[in-house]
Amino acid sequence: MPESTAKSIAEPTAFVRAYEQATNSHDLTRLAPLIAPDAVYWFSDGSHHGRDAVLAAIAETFATIHNEVYRIDDLEWITVGHGHAVCRYRFTWTGTVDGRPKSGTGRGTNVLVNTEGTWLMLHEHLSA
Repeated sequence: MPESTAKSIAEPTAFVRAYEQATNSHDLTRLAPLIAPDAVYWFSDGSHHGRDAVLAAIAETFATIHNEVYRIDDLEWITVGHGHAVCRYRFTWTGTVDGRPKSGTGRGTNVLVNTEGTWLMLHEHLSA
C-alpha cells in the first residue's frame, strides 16, 4: 500500500476501531458522540433514522444479546476523502441470548463523514 494511501485511511480506520470498542462497551454514552445526528442505520430488523432511533435500536440489541462481543474484520476502504469515507467489512458477534450461547456473522457497509476534524458514523448497513 502506498504511503499516501496508508496515511489517508489511518484516521477513518482508527475511528472504526474506536466505534467497535465503544460498541463492545455496551455503553450508549460512549457510542452517541460517534453517531451523526442525522444518521440512518439499516439492520435486518428495519431502518432507523436519526441518532436517537439508532441508539434505541442498539439498546434493544444490548438488552437481547448479553455479553456480546462484536468484531469487524476484513475492513476495506472503498473511498476516502477529506470529508467522507466509505468502507465494507465482515462482522462476527458472540453472546448469550435467552441464557444460551449464540453467534452470527454478516457483512457491513459504513459511510463516515468528517465535520470540522471529527469523524462520525452517518450510515451503517448490516446484513446477515
